[in-house]
Amino acid sequence: MKSTAAPQKEGPRTNREIRAREVQLIDSEGKNHGVVQLLDALGMAEQAGLDLVEIAPNSTPPVCKILDYGRFRFAEQKKAAEARKKQKVVEVKEIKLRPGIDEHDYDVKMKAVQRFFEEGDKVKVTLRFRGREIAHQDIGYRLLTRVKAETAQIAKVELEPSMEGRQMVMVLAPK
Repeated sequence: MKSTAAPQKEGPRTNREIRAREVQLIDSEGKNHGVVQLLDALGMAEQAGLDLVEIAPNSTPPVCKILDYGRFRFAEQKKAAEARKKQKVVEVKEIKLRPGIDEHDYDVKMKAVQRFFEEGDKVKVTLRFRGREIAHQDIGYRLLTRVKAETAQIAKVELEPSMEGRQMVMVLAPK
């Protein structure tokens, strides 16, 4: 029978989990004690009633700090939550056009495109050809060129107009 491997612990190593013989020690006040034997560092942490936490495991020797591990974990979770809150997910909004679109309908679609850019989203402009319209791809290309020209001030072309089956597609991103 095989023994199951111990589950990998999330976060930094603490106290007896630290594997190095010597560590760069920083005490609870932030004072650097230099390179210290691991057992001495553990003793100092125990005297202070705190934990020895490996802050920078990849440096030589690893940097360890004496601190309250529970408080440290709580602060890390708060930072991560704050970063997630500030994160903006860029969505790709789609605008569908037809080659024979009327002027007013075109203006309504362009207002929607402008609103999407103000919200920070990308816009995928899809021009669908039906039936015999596919024979007049030049009309569709001119329409997408017009869209590109009108949005040049607020957007940049991420994907030039190209045919995908019976539709022509162009992707615009806000500047």
